[in-house]
Amino acid sequence: MQVTETLNEGLKRGYTITVTAAELEAKVNEKLIEAQPEIEMKGFRKGKVPMAMLKKQFGQRVMGEAMQEAIDGAMNEHLETSGDRPAAQPSMKMANENWKEGDDVVVEVAYERLPDVPAVDFSGIKLERMVVKADDASVTEALENLAKTAKQFEARRKGSKAKDGDQVIIDFVGKVDGVEFDGGKAEDYPLVLGSNSFIPGFEAGVEGMKAEETKDVEVKFPENYGAENLAGKDAVFTVTVKEVKGPKDAEIDDELAKNFGAESLEALKGQIAERLEAEYTGASRAVVKRALLDALDKAVSFDLPPSLVEAEANQIAHQLWHEENPEVHDHNHAAIDPTDEHKALAERRVKLGLLLADVGQKADVKVSDAELTQAVMNQARQYPGQERQFFEFVQQNAQFRQQLQAPIFEDKVVDHILENATVTEKEVSKDDLQKAIEALDEE
Repeated sequence: MQVTETLNEGLKRGYTITVTAAELEAKVNEKLIEAQPEIEMKGFRKGKVPMAMLKKQFGQRVMGEAMQEAIDGAMNEHLETSGDRPAAQPSMKMANENWKEGDDVVVEVAYERLPDVPAVDFSGIKLERMVVKADDASVTEALENLAKTAKQFEARRKGSKAKDGDQVIIDFVGKVDGVEFDGGKAEDYPLVLGSNSFIPGFEAGVEGMKAEETKDVEVKFPENYGAENLAGKDAVFTVTVKEVKGPKDAEIDDELAKNFGAESLEALKGQIAERLEAEYTGASRAVVKRALLDALDKAVSFDLPPSLVEAEANQIAHQLWHEENPEVHDHNHAAIDPTDEHKALAERRVKLGLLLADVGQKADVKVSDAELTQAVMNQARQYPGQERQFFEFVQQNAQFRQQLQAPIFEDKVVDHILENATVTEKEVSKDDLQKAIEALDEE
């Protein structure tokens, strides 16, 4: 078996692997001898079938297996000896396409090797981490927003007409073709006008009604309504308004705190402060992570596999095109050529991806089973009622598990680098942090 280099240009490599006919025949014989004790054939006892008959019966199939094993073995031995790590699956093709039994097997192999990533002195990277404290004004603002979500209603002046945002207490009976239908009747039902919780036209029909007023509200069920017997049908609801209530923000007091699971208003304020500071910490980390990646991008330079850069540029161009054309949900569109800007961004992403992967490997950064399980559970929440099917999909799809692991691995590598970099903290205002986050989005 012989491996001959045919290309060595930048990261591109090419080789010719030659497996002689004698080597191939020896491997076929070896496999047949190994299998012979278990083979039965009419007219022969188990394990006593002559080699000539085995070759005639199984030779072609075993020849293919032996050929593949020989080539794979030569390739693996070459990679182990050279230390090359292909950027993608190597391409392989038979050089002698008219090969017949008795000929040498000649295979042409081509791949791009991953580059050697230079070491970086992380202690020389100087970064600033923004620190924001949850001040009283921010906590008060959050409390006021909570009070709005816990909105209460109080009776409006007698004779007031119901308007958008009001709550009406109503009795109603719905009929189609003069006949009541299941689920179309209720008493003392609290309806907030503008909530769109009823079929289109119902709430608009109730607006303007007063307490103790009765009215027929004509509506049409949507064509895609869940109940087939009502879909697309005209209906009449006889509605009686019993009470009209206006919205009122909840009082900011201990009672509000208990509604949100806190023992007292002071305890709720403490929880809000912790949550705000956790949000600020997350935003601050995004800013310092971008600064770190910018610093790493400037600190290192090495050759990049052209195929990886091209694939990344195409993906960026395709993704941005769909963001600009949200009405197109499939891929039935003309080819999208990456711009120079797309290619520059692709080069940055590929370089940083290779760098972080190299740092993580050398630092023995691992994604634990517990961390992956947590990521799977977080994703599963997006599919309520289908969690079991999602878990089964994850178990059967190694590529998807890798997609879930990738951002966890990246964040752990970033944390490792930050621990070794020179990071100083600077207390800033919430507005300063917000401006820094907005600047990230603009880049």
